[in-house]
Amino acid sequence: MIDEQGDGRPVVRYYAGRGGSMERYEAPELQEELAMLRSLVQQQLRNHVVLELACGAGYWTEVIAETADTVLATDINPELIDLARERDLPGTVDWEVLDALQLPENIGDFTAVFIGFLWSHLKRSEQELLLELLRTRVGKDVLLVLLDDVADEDQTVARTDAEGNTYQIVTAPDGERFELPKNYPTDSTLRKRLTPAAREIKINRLEHYWLLTCRLK
Repeated sequence: MIDEQGDGRPVVRYYAGRGGSMERYEAPELQEELAMLRSLVQQQLRNHVVLELACGAGYWTEVIAETADTVLATDINPELIDLARERDLPGTVDWEVLDALQLPENIGDFTAVFIGFLWSHLKRSEQELLLELLRTRVGKDVLLVLLDDVADEDQTVARTDAEGNTYQIVTAPDGERFELPKNYPTDSTLRKRLTPAAREIKINRLEHYWLLTCRLK
């Protein structure tokens, strides 16, 4: 059975079911780019007070913690937060169960926001909502770092909706199938989406990943 609810919850359920799977980082052909990205992310977030959204099992939290002053790592899945805690990171890292699309007004004071591999799972309307929440909850001039993947030839689109969002069918470890939003934006699409909310947009597109940095307006 394909779970095709339209509210984004299938993404939450799918990743909760995968647990701490690190398969997206294990392929040999990815290692050179991942090493480059780890270095770039650490450079960008050095000495920052970082809010991380959708931290998952903490792979990038561990990377960021090496150079950031502090990190508040958040995810909507408490199961993933529990797994991330097992990394036994330094006391400069705090954890919180939090929905990125429902940021509280008192989220705290941060100088940077890091979002890894969530943007492509958000529908266009959700991307706009997230940017507006960041502007109102975190504030002007905060550094925003987005990291996500580039489509490869093995990834097929199941359908495209009226809003222009694309979807893929994926199978969880228990065999349940999910239809998930999975958008692969071009550089021009990213700039168009971010320009109303951000300035100083810079995009580094590699073979397998893209990294975007900007400042919230």
